[in-house]
Amino acid sequence: MRRSGLALCLMLAACQPAAVSNDMAAEAGGLPASGLERAAIESGVITDAAKISPVGLFQRRHEAGRDALCIIPAANGTLRFGLEANFGEQLACRGNGTVRRAGEKLILRFAGGDRCIIVAQYDGDQVALPGVVDLACGRLCDGRGTLEGVSFPRIAGDAATALRARGPGGQPLCKS
Repeated sequence: MRRSGLALCLMLAACQPAAVSNDMAAEAGGLPASGLERAAIESGVITDAAKISPVGLFQRRHEAGRDALCIIPAANGTLRFGLEANFGEQLACRGNGTVRRAGEKLILRFAGGDRCIIVAQYDGDQVALPGVVDLACGRLCDGRGTLEGVSFPRIAGDAATALRARGPGGQPLCKS
């Protein structure tokens, strides 16, 4: 009985996941990549999102209009963005500001005095806003519109395309 108990304890201990070093977690943007994911990145099967610049145009067309996010480099080495999300003829959210990257996250700091900040998920192919945003961001939207849960798939990875994106009335979404 004691031998089988000891064998069971050893088998359970062997099933525990290996400890992740702080260096490995930092490389993956705070979350450790699985062994399979690391192998796929190293072999080139998938790209490492941490090495993909967020500069470019992210856009989705749908029955209510178009959602667009452009990200461009600024003169001082930072990144700037312009954003528009449409929910019908008279409901939309619009804003612009600066972007800072933190691992697999993009921190969107909107211009204006309300201090609206949104931490979005970024995987290299898409920017996804969280399901809940700060109340200070409500001023960006008309009526009952909200930026909660809006996602923007990448359609171009260059600043020139992002600069050509137009907002309402033909105004540039991202100003150079």
